[in-house]
Amino acid sequence: MSQRYDIIIIGGGPGGIAAAVKAKEAGKSYVILEKGRRVLQGIIDSYPKGKKVYPTIPRNEEKPFPIPGITPPKEKIPVEAYVDQVEEFLKNDAIEIQLDEEYMDLEEEGPRSYRIKTRKGFFYGRNVIFAFGSNVPNDLGIYGEAKTVRRNLETPEEYINVSTLVIGGGNAAADVVAALSKVKREAGDHTPVYWGHIKERFEINKDTARDLGEEILLGGQIRILQGAIPKIGEVDSEGIDRLYIHQSPGLYGRDDVFMYQGMSFPMKNVIACIGTHGPSAIFNNLHLQQITCTGDICKIAREGEQLLLLSSSLQTSRRGIYAIGGSISPSHMEILPDGTIKEKKHSNLIYTAIIDGIMAVEGILNSEEQAKLK
Repeated sequence: MSQRYDIIIIGGGPGGIAAAVKAKEAGKSYVILEKGRRVLQGIIDSYPKGKKVYPTIPRNEEKPFPIPGITPPKEKIPVEAYVDQVEEFLKNDAIEIQLDEEYMDLEEEGPRSYRIKTRKGFFYGRNVIFAFGSNVPNDLGIYGEAKTVRRNLETPEEYINVSTLVIGGGNAAADVVAALSKVKREAGDHTPVYWGHIKERFEINKDTARDLGEEILLGGQIRILQGAIPKIGEVDSEGIDRLYIHQSPGLYGRDDVFMYQGMSFPMKNVIACIGTHGPSAIFNNLHLQQITCTGDICKIAREGEQLLLLSSSLQTSRRGIYAIGGSISPSHMEILPDGTIKEKKHSNLIYTAIIDGIMAVEGILNSEEQAKLK
C-alpha cells in the first residue's frame, strides 16, 4: 500500500521548504513534490544568471527570517550560491523532497483524504499545501501573435551584438536590463539595451536600483523608453516576427488619422518582464472559491482578475487544502473574523513565502487539535 502522508507540499520553493521544516519539527509525515530537477527551480528559472538574492523583509514585518538555512545572507550572494546553500541545508536536515514530480491533478477520496496525481504516479495525504508560486505570465495585450517574445533571461550571451528590448517597469525587468548590459559591456559590445515601460514611472526597490545604477556608471549602454506601449505583432517582408511599440499618444491629423512615433524589434530580441499571476485555472478546476475583481472590490489586483478566498491560516474553501507564496500574490481575499471578506496585499518575496509555509502548517496543527476536542 502506498504511504499516506499527513501533509503533501506541492512546490520546492522557499515556502514549500519552510512548510516541510515545520512539519518535520511537529513530527508529521510529509513530502515535497517539485516539478523541477533541482530545489528552488522557480527561482532558478526567473532570476538572471549571477543575480544577487536579497534578504528583503516587508516594511510592516518586524520578525527576522525564521529558518536560517533558507535565509539569503546579508552579503547578497548570487542566485547560484543561494541554491547551493539551500540544497546543502536540505541534505543536512534530511528534508524529504521528490524532484521531477510535476503536479497534474487532485482528487478527494474521502473526508480529509486526497490523492495527488503527478506525471510519474500518485501520492496520498490528509492535507495539501499548494506552494508552486506565481508562474503564469501576464498577457502582453497586443494585436497579433507574440509567442516568440521571451519571458526570462536564460542565456545573456545570446544577445551580444543584438539590440534588445526589455519590457516592464519592475524589479524583474531591471534585473534583466542590468544583466544584459553587463554581458554586453564585458564583451565590448556597444549595441544598446532598450528598457521600455508602458508608464512614465519605473517602480523598483533600492537594492535593484543600486545594482542598475552601478552598471550605468560602468558604461552600460541602457536606453530608457518611458510610455512605451506594445501595439502590434507583425511579420515583415523578410518573414521575421516583429513587435511594434509607440512612445507618444496618438496625434490627430485630418479625418481622425493617428500619427505615432514608434520602434520595431524582432520578437526574438524582446524580453517581456510584465509580471505573472497565480494559477487561477488550477484553482478553478479544484472548485476552490475565488472572487473576481470588479469595481471597488479590489485596490491591488487588476480588474477582472480572480483572487483566491483564504482563511487567516491560508486555508482555501476546501478543508485541508492550503495555498501559499507567489500563487496568491500580489493579493488574495481574506475571510475576516466577522465573516466579511477583504482584499489583502501579499508580497511575492522569499521572506513572505517562508512565513506562509510556517503559517499553513500551524493552521493544520491547530485544526487537528480542535478536532480532538470535539
